[in-house]
Amino acid sequence: MLKLLSVRKSVLLTLGLACFLCGNVVQAQQLKVQNLKVDHLSHADLDVVNGYPVFGYQDAKAIHTQILNKRPVFGWELTGNKNKLVQTAYRIVISHNPDSLKANKVLLWDSGKVLSAESVNIPYAGPDLQTNKVYFWRVMTFDQQDQPSAWSSISRFRTAETLHEYRTSYYPLQKTDENPQKISYIENINRLDFGRASFGQLKLSIESMNSTDTLTVRFGEAIKANGEINRAPGGTIRYAAYQLPLKKGRHTYAIAFKPDPRNTGLKAVKMPDYIGEVLPFRYVEVAGLPTVLAFHDAVRATVHYPFNDQAAYFKSSDTVLNAVWELCKYSMKATSFAGIYVDGDRERIAYEADAYINQLSHYSVDKEYSLARRSHEHLLHNATWPTEWILQSVLMAYNDFLYTGDIRSAQFYYDDLKAKLLIPLREKNGLISTKTGKQSKSLMSAIHYDGEAIKDIVDWPHTGGFGMTGNGETDGFVFSEYNTVVNAFHYKALLDMAVLAEKLGKKEDQIIFKTLAEETHMAFQKLLWNAQKKAYADGVGADHASLHSNMMAMAFGLVPSAKMAAVNDFIRSRGMACSVYGSQFLMDAVYDAGDGQYGLKLLTSQEDRSWYNMIRAGSTVTMEAWDNKFKPNQDWNHAWGAVPANVIPRKLMGITPLAPGWKKIQLKPQIGSLQQAEIAVPTINGTVRMSCKQNENDYVMEFNVPITTTANVKLPVKTGKRVKVKLNGETIKARIKDGYLSMDGIASGDYVLEMTY
Repeated sequence: MLKLLSVRKSVLLTLGLACFLCGNVVQAQQLKVQNLKVDHLSHADLDVVNGYPVFGYQDAKAIHTQILNKRPVFGWELTGNKNKLVQTAYRIVISHNPDSLKANKVLLWDSGKVLSAESVNIPYAGPDLQTNKVYFWRVMTFDQQDQPSAWSSISRFRTAETLHEYRTSYYPLQKTDENPQKISYIENINRLDFGRASFGQLKLSIESMNSTDTLTVRFGEAIKANGEINRAPGGTIRYAAYQLPLKKGRHTYAIAFKPDPRNTGLKAVKMPDYIGEVLPFRYVEVAGLPTVLAFHDAVRATVHYPFNDQAAYFKSSDTVLNAVWELCKYSMKATSFAGIYVDGDRERIAYEADAYINQLSHYSVDKEYSLARRSHEHLLHNATWPTEWILQSVLMAYNDFLYTGDIRSAQFYYDDLKAKLLIPLREKNGLISTKTGKQSKSLMSAIHYDGEAIKDIVDWPHTGGFGMTGNGETDGFVFSEYNTVVNAFHYKALLDMAVLAEKLGKKEDQIIFKTLAEETHMAFQKLLWNAQKKAYADGVGADHASLHSNMMAMAFGLVPSAKMAAVNDFIRSRGMACSVYGSQFLMDAVYDAGDGQYGLKLLTSQEDRSWYNMIRAGSTVTMEAWDNKFKPNQDWNHAWGAVPANVIPRKLMGITPLAPGWKKIQLKPQIGSLQQAEIAVPTINGTVRMSCKQNENDYVMEFNVPITTTANVKLPVKTGKRVKVKLNGETIKARIKDGYLSMDGIASGDYVLEMTY
């Protein structure tokens, strides 16, 4: 990225010099409009036939991307050729066909010139849209000199057969054909390796001299040391075998996978008919064929939600960290196969805890918001049993608003979200409990849980879960009437709900939620702090303090500054004493405490409890647990194990939204001892790029701020040393606070920030 920015600046300087020498004033086009979106969908014109993408296909076989709202919202991204550009106005035009749009005649809706800096979540305000109709639109914007941009390219969308006041518009699933990366032939068996596992289907093109041949086709996620597919891999690691009768001549055969009763049950998310059943596999063995298969003779049709592989990028000076990033990024694509975030292949059921990590990670690796929102809304009415997971529905609603700036979902489901706060379980001490007799049928109905009662989980599995021995994944957590972990989630949910209530103009609710949160914060300090251990206990009256109680308190802002160092020391002392799910909150806690070096140590660890161990074990999609020995029934395709996919962008590189819709962003890299790291993070306003290089005497950070966005920058500064700071080559006065160089309100553009000691 350093090189790219330098080249760009060189080109701009050259152009400026040329204009000066020729004596002519050149009014360059400053704003350029791109990446148009309807209801946040960048490809609203995507259709699929038998799962394969087509555009503008009119055949009845096509499954269309459909806009489901009567008043969809429009958005776009902006680029420009200089710093500090802003949009001051826009004009949107919509028509029934592209020709009238180009001629600017027979328009369905012309917004006129609207004075606004907004470039996302702009509601349609024309005549009622018709159902099952194709529309075309484009947009023009104006900068601070009132100079118009060129018209954007024309974008297309189709309305659904029924339109609603609010629904989440979403894409159909799609297939991508892939050939094996390796084929070997041993003892009449073709061994195929597709390089990475995916949920897919298989087609084989085979020639037979007669009609009596039958092949055995085996599928697997794991292999033995000798290269054979592991036919008894254990847990929920997949293996399957099918008999394939051949016909005379050359034919293409599609293997039809049998539905698994475990993952196609009543609560499972089913595969749509236009896709068919899928199986997770990387390896294939074709036994009984006397010839070697050509690479083009085997095709895996990988099923996934539309995914932009180039939307995000990360590379650093640490090869282990790079491998962990690639594993976790790919896992988000591979596990999107159901169109709803599910728990992997064992049950294919949506769970809030999985979806929360999925959401943060998917946001970090692709400019895609519909899958996370649709999964969250599905869970609002299909709650699962753990107390903390129900509370996470509110956290997901808040993240949806923070990352998109779109309040429509929270507004539509507001009453459901209020119920997820579990306020009826509160006691006078400011804490909630599932064990004081306050669970009721009315509460279960309000949270849309069809069981008799909810239970605290902390982490999973517990000691002895599924016949396990040892400490499980809870760090010996002691369950009591008032659970510290549950109440940490309750506190965070109250704060998040207060933000949503304020945005929706529900001032009374906002005050209530903030007041309850303050009471819970006070209860944490008074009832749960163990002064002797200098840590938070697992519950009121409990003597034991676990990693979970303290990392949750730190991650959710419950640790006062005076206790921060002590709690961080305690967290460090426990190591990775949590599951892959719990690691989300551990990593958040570590970086929120400013302990970037320890965060890097955990991310690059090669211990059994590490992401690198998943790679070492042979998985190419993140696992449900750190290793088979920690959860004997685990699967090898669980997205909640992909925590680094969001921690690397959000925490290590420190790129986060400070205001809804990324209107304000924070750039706070904590790269520890890394010599170099560079990243591209997709946002709804455009991609944020950053690179950091450091040595003993210098720290250089290059970054861009998208148009319609401002940035706050915080860089850690070495204590006890004087620092000289330059921004784009000009020396500036450094503002140092709490060990950080701070710069607020940086406008759009490209920047080079240099610190020299």
